[in-house]
Amino acid sequence: MGVRPMQSSIDKIVEGKLKEFSIPGSAVGLVHDGRLVWAKGYGWADVTRSVPMTPKTIMNIGSVSKTITATAVMQLWEHGLIDLDADVSRYLPYQVVNPKHPSLAITARRLLNHRSSIRDGKSYSDSYACGDPTVALGDWLEAYLTPGGIYFDANDNFHGWAPGKLDPDHPGGYCNVAYGLLGHLVECVAGARFTDYCADHIFTPLGMNSTGWYVRDVNINRHAVLYSRGTKEKWEGGGQAFSSRFAVPGLTIDEVAPEGRVALCLYSYPTYMEGLARTSIEELSLFLATYGNRGGNLLLKESTIDVMLSEVHDGRPLCWHKFILENGDVIWGHTGGDPGVRTFMGFREKDGTGAILYFNGDDIGDSREVLIESLFCSASTL
Repeated sequence: MGVRPMQSSIDKIVEGKLKEFSIPGSAVGLVHDGRLVWAKGYGWADVTRSVPMTPKTIMNIGSVSKTITATAVMQLWEHGLIDLDADVSRYLPYQVVNPKHPSLAITARRLLNHRSSIRDGKSYSDSYACGDPTVALGDWLEAYLTPGGIYFDANDNFHGWAPGKLDPDHPGGYCNVAYGLLGHLVECVAGARFTDYCADHIFTPLGMNSTGWYVRDVNINRHAVLYSRGTKEKWEGGGQAFSSRFAVPGLTIDEVAPEGRVALCLYSYPTYMEGLARTSIEELSLFLATYGNRGGNLLLKESTIDVMLSEVHDGRPLCWHKFILENGDVIWGHTGGDPGVRTFMGFREKDGTGAILYFNGDDIGDSREVLIESLFCSASTL
């Protein structure tokens, strides 16, 4: 088929979806044989200033970030510094236990596979705010997870089921706070801030020199503006995704972007390692290629990636999710979603070919699912 016909096909789909759902912008990329072979931006990274979306545009990528955090944990596991089945409290300056099941350990394995029984409660939703985090990761987690903490709520912060005891296919165990706890685990074991650990052991070795976790660590002139479809009534209704506190400072609630979308501030939360990697299609492709190549010993050993993708951890893989395409191909990937953000990153099991997809809007209908199918179908012709 070739790159040009493939691009024409993808162009038609992406441009159609941007119009159908009034999505400001999108960027997509394909990884093949360990490198980015095709990438393109569509629409706008900044509607007001008419800045186009490109493969160099930086965005916070939502829960796709968890694959980076899991990589950091597994690097320490490779070096014998973390026991996946040990009580995670062994490594922390505070105790973490589900008060409803105090005799059962919460382990790194169960944090990685979303079977820890920790829950994203209201205090987690309320922790979103404009700018970089102002509360230290460890302080926030201790206040959330330990009795007496200002954010502690036994019923809101923990599930009733015991660690590791939820059916493997049940979606109810998914937890963002758990990945924040994994980030603090990395800090405590490595003796370094999580941001510094990732820079030294993941981003710099891969050449991801424009990637960071904090707003202050990236070039904000390249950062996409995030947009959420909203009305005054919807935004004043509160809640994580639609709270008016995410509106760009200086704007009134009635000042919405074209097509009825509200421009959001560059927000954050204390557990940033579960959703706030800020990177571009071009640089994220370098990370994805290491998994498509089964490690190549650059970040992780091939055997470690095999461990992560084995569905033997309470019947689940570690971090990555399995997607089955319409043609039966197995894709290992992760989606991401946050206010003004919808993303995907994944690679095909049989040949390591990968795809990355960004939208700087959060009301996108079936756009992500349709494009995942189309990108991997197109990649079959490379």
